[in-house]
Amino acid sequence: MFGLDGRAALVTGAGSGIGQAVAAAFAEAGASVLVTDIDAKAAEATAVTIKDSGGWAESCELDVRDAVAAAAAAGRAAALAGGTLHILVNNAGAIAPAMFPKLSEEAFRRIVDIHLVGSFVCAQAVLPYLPDDGSGRIINVTSAAGLTGTIGQANYGAAKAGVIGLTKSLARELARRQITVNAIAPLAATPMTQNVRDNARLAELTLARIPLGRWAEPAEIAGSFVFMSSDAASYITGQVLAVDGGTVI
Repeated sequence: MFGLDGRAALVTGAGSGIGQAVAAAFAEAGASVLVTDIDAKAAEATAVTIKDSGGWAESCELDVRDAVAAAAAAGRAAALAGGTLHILVNNAGAIAPAMFPKLSEEAFRRIVDIHLVGSFVCAQAVLPYLPDDGSGRIINVTSAAGLTGTIGQANYGAAKAGVIGLTKSLARELARRQITVNAIAPLAATPMTQNVRDNARLAELTLARIPLGRWAEPAEIAGSFVFMSSDAASYITGQVLAVDGGTVI
């Protein structure tokens, strides 16, 4: 039920962190993976690691805000499985922390563009390649910030809340094609959380909000993406799965 043999997946932001772990887990489960990242060298390194471990992966540079590039990536990913793309993971992200009075419009728009507009662009790009047989999956990455709000990152919280709204709307619309659309809200020790983990006060406050009392490794998060992509999750759509040690309960 959890195997992905014969399926093709496109993972954005897979040059490091959770995206990298997800791409590796997909390949281990049997999928062919197109590893994409705005950093072409990081994407290539992830693909090489997957191939060295016996999996199948290719890589390409992708700015998720670029519709032309996203369309090309979708076609390339579909070619890995004879023209059908089964799984899209919208994981690419960035942060630009600032307290609200000092948050620039440019920083607000950039973060919303990457997380929310990027998820829209990539979902629309893969749509022509997704099958109608119940194996089509779109998995968006959101955050506790989109569920409960956050201090010092109004741009990030707004973008991630928007991702949840996009997820639920697409789940309703694409159900007629038997395509499921879900969101995962992870929390892990990644480059994106490095600034928090390196700040003693912020690290202490964050850990105090995590009932399990620790940061997850990216590999611990990846299994939830494999589950959501597999036949085991064929009757789940429009949901937000928090994989965050109990931060959001």
